Amino acid sequence: MSRQLAIDSISEYFESGAFFKLLSSRVAVRSESQTPDGYPHLSVYLEQHMIPYLEQMGFSCEVIANPAAEDPSAWPLLLAERIEDPSLLTLLTYGHGDVVRGYGDQWKEGLSPWELKVDGDFWYGRGTADNKGQHSVNLAALKNLLAIKGQLGFNVKVLLEMGEETGSPGLDLFCQQYQERLKADLFIASDGPRVGAQYPTLFLGSRGSMNFNLAIRAREGSHHSGNWGGLLSNSATRLMNAWSSLIDANGKILVPELLPDELPDAVRTAVKNIPVGTGKNDPELSPSWGEPGLTPAEKLFGWNTLEILACHAGNPEAPANAIPGSAIINAQMRFVVGSKSDQFLDIIKEHLKANGFEDVEVTPAAAVKMEATRLDPEDPWVHWAMNSIKKTTGNDASLIPNLGGSLPNTTFANTLGLPTLWIPHSYPACLQHGPNEHCLASVAKQSLQIMTGVFWDLAEQGQAIKEQRQ
Repeated sequence: MSRQLAIDSISEYFESGAFFKLLSSRVAVRSESQTPDGYPHLSVYLEQHMIPYLEQMGFSCEVIANPAAEDPSAWPLLLAERIEDPSLLTLLTYGHGDVVRGYGDQWKEGLSPWELKVDGDFWYGRGTADNKGQHSVNLAALKNLLAIKGQLGFNVKVLLEMGEETGSPGLDLFCQQYQERLKADLFIASDGPRVGAQYPTLFLGSRGSMNFNLAIRAREGSHHSGNWGGLLSNSATRLMNAWSSLIDANGKILVPELLPDELPDAVRTAVKNIPVGTGKNDPELSPSWGEPGLTPAEKLFGWNTLEILACHAGNPEAPANAIPGSAIINAQMRFVVGSKSDQFLDIIKEHLKANGFEDVEVTPAAAVKMEATRLDPEDPWVHWAMNSIKKTTGNDASLIPNLGGSLPNTTFANTLGLPTLWIPHSYPACLQHGPNEHCLASVAKQSLQIMTGVFWDLAEQGQAIKEQRQ
């Protein structure tokens, strides 16, 4: 059996409809992790879908309660292990089976979040892109290779969480507690999008994220604007001006301490030819938005952004002639390695105070903060993965030092101390957190081929790369 025959075999598997059938059964599980109503489905996904599949491949499996959850049914984790020989290289792979809310009434006519539907190259369903489709590709490639060869040639540990869409509560604590069982030499997983549907992609970490709130509570209730206008401070006006001291009208952050130390030359070089916003379903870019002097790719992968996610004052649904007594902004920082992330809130507080906004409360939001991570683009594992993808596709992969979004990569890179390689199987316009989420059949097929090649090459070359790094 050769590498090419293994790739041909996974192609035949896809063309047979078997992968569509597999993904259909997983999409049908309403594994929403944001509310207790979805908690029972989280265990169903692991126990009825993932464990039988993994046990067929010779994995030992254990579902473990989330150490950060008061409700034992909330956000369970699955740890599965297949050890061929303790002396062999060990791979840790990861995915999450939970999804965001379905929002079924907002999908296009004829579509449902819980039924996989085909429209040309589009496969619609919640989780097709984030993340059921992606980890299903990786596990299917492993299973196919195992069926062909009888063995993989390396050990595999699988970690599946069911709370990523709520910020991965308990994931890092779990990995601390089970660090010995999670020991590995390399981490390979799939999440997030490619830089474009036609561009196989490798990224090495992710930007961090920190959600926070700005609020002014000047007084209880609202007061008639005719009787009190010009006499009472308007909380919304004050808050908008406070926000404008942090970021200008074109999205440039005005507080230097909230920016990274620099844009490293290695990052600038890596993203030089990365297309951003060129897909036919991508939104049109705002060319003058963000940090002046940076390319779109440099802004997305190498710089920090400050965003309003939501804001509230008064009664937007039925405005009254009244001065709001309070106002709130829900905001977010996305940041890269080299930022003062541990000091962000203090920096914002001090800046607002220095600019006369002592009345603004700055508080962390409930969302879990994710740290920024980035594997060195010159690491031998990076060159190995790029070569493997090129050998399969015939083209160079797009190398991104870190994803523009945020993933719990700090757990794998820092807590577990692993070199981290992410090979995404989605694309930017997949609508992953909104109605009409979908994956592309063409990308799924190519991704199965890529991962088959990656796992084949890992068995053939992985030990040598490990020794080279050492």
